[in-house]
Amino acid sequence: MPEDTIVVYATEWCFDCRRARQFLDQNHISYRWVNIDRDKEGEQFVKTTNHGMRSVPTILFPDGSVLVEPSNNQLAEKFGVPV
Repeated sequence: MPEDTIVVYATEWCFDCRRARQFLDQNHISYRWVNIDRDKEGEQFVKTTNHGMRSVPTILFPDGSVLVEPSNNQLAEKFGVPV
């Protein structure tokens, strides 16, 4: 994946993960989806980032910043799009 790709660490069963995915899709924001139930490296990244917790979605941005369980308002602010 290119270095400028947003990575969404998530699970299929998580409501907040599905909501974040819907926000990204509706705003035509490209990303790579990593299901931490199936990807052990992804799960380890989430646990390391969140002090042992499997907090999802954990979203990694190309600049190295991370949002954990962001609201739609937080996502809109990060991407500069209207809510």
